[in-house]
Amino acid sequence: MTLFSTPGGFGTGGGSMFGSTATDNHNPMKDIEVASPPDDSISCLSFSPQTLPGNFLIAGSWANDVRCWEVQDNGQTIPKAQQMHTGPVQDVCWSDDGTKVFTASCDKTAKMWDLNSNQSIQIAQHDAPIKTVHWVKAPNYSCIMTGSWDKTLKFWDTRSPNPLLSIQLPERGYCADVVYPMAVVATAERGLIVYQLENQPSEFRRIDSPLKHQHRCVGIFKDKQNKPTGFALGSIEGRVAIHYINPPNPAKDNFTFKCHRSNGTNTAAPQDIYAVNDIAFHPVHGTLATVGSDGRFSFWDKDARTKLKTSEQLDQPITACCFNHNGNIFAYSSSYDWSKGHEFYNPQKKNYIFLRNAAEELKPRNKK
Repeated sequence: MTLFSTPGGFGTGGGSMFGSTATDNHNPMKDIEVASPPDDSISCLSFSPQTLPGNFLIAGSWANDVRCWEVQDNGQTIPKAQQMHTGPVQDVCWSDDGTKVFTASCDKTAKMWDLNSNQSIQIAQHDAPIKTVHWVKAPNYSCIMTGSWDKTLKFWDTRSPNPLLSIQLPERGYCADVVYPMAVVATAERGLIVYQLENQPSEFRRIDSPLKHQHRCVGIFKDKQNKPTGFALGSIEGRVAIHYINPPNPAKDNFTFKCHRSNGTNTAAPQDIYAVNDIAFHPVHGTLATVGSDGRFSFWDKDARTKLKTSEQLDQPITACCFNHNGNIFAYSSSYDWSKGHEFYNPQKKNYIFLRNAAEELKPRNKK
C-alpha cells in the first residue's frame, strides 16, 4: 500500500507506528513524522519541483541549518543531506530543474546549494537579514529574488557577486511569493506591492492593505488558465485576505475571512486570536491551506468561500506548510514561533515535521 501515490492512502492509522500515548498531543492528526527533524524552530518548508523524480523536502530552521529528505511513496523519510548558514534560515526555494536549492538567512546572505555535488556557495548579500528567497524563471532570463529587512528587493544572477537589479521597498520585507510573471511582496507597516517580471522586473502596483494588522504570509493563486490572478495574504490577527489583481467587481470579488481563532465567537467571552503563519495553495485544486500559532491547520475553498477542514490542535504552533508538486502530500511543521514571548519557550519540546495525504481533503466543494 503506497501512501502518497494513490488518493486517500491513509487517514487515521498513519501515526500509530510511532506509539504515541494518550496524553501526548504533539501529533493529534496521526500524521507521518519526518525522521531527524531540525533541533530548533522550523521556519520554512519546500518540496521539490515535478522535474525531479520522486519527492524531496527541504526545511530551514533557527538552528542555522537546511535539511533535505527523500519522501518515499510509503511515507518513509530518508535524511539525505544538510547545509549550514551562520544565522537562522528564514526561507528556502528550489530551482525549476530541481538541481539547486536556494536558502536565505539572518546572516544577511543567500546561498545556492547544489544537491548533486552537495556544495553550497553564497550568491546574495544584503545589509540586514534576508527574509525571502524565490527563483524567477522567465523565457529570457532566470534569477533569484531576495527580500530583506534592509528594505530592498534584489535580483541576482547566481554567477555574479552584484545584483542585476535592486528595488527600494517602502519598509522591511516580511513575506513574498512568485508565480511568473507576477511577484508580490508584503512589508512592515502593511506595505503591499505587486511586481511584473516580464523582460525586467518592475513595480506594477501598490495596494492599500486589505488587512489592519501586520502582514505575516502571502501566496499567489492562479486562474483556470493557470495564470497568476491574485493572492491570499495572512496577518498576525487571525485573518486572511483574498485579493484579485484585476477583478470584474472588486467590492464583491475581494474579501477577508477570520481563521486561527478560538473560544468566544459570541461577544460575551474574549476571543483568542492567533497569527496566520503560512499559506499554501493546492497545485491541482486551487484550494488553500493555512497554518497558525494556535497549532492548527485548516483547508479552505476560496471560490465557494467555505472551510473544508480544520485539524485537531497540536501542542505547539504550526510554523510552515507546503504541498508537493502533485498535491498528494501536505507537509507542516510544529515548533514554537515565539508568538507568546520568551516565557513560553520550552527547550525540552521537540520540533516536528508531519506529512499528510492531501489528495482527497482539498478537493473543492461541489458547486450547487
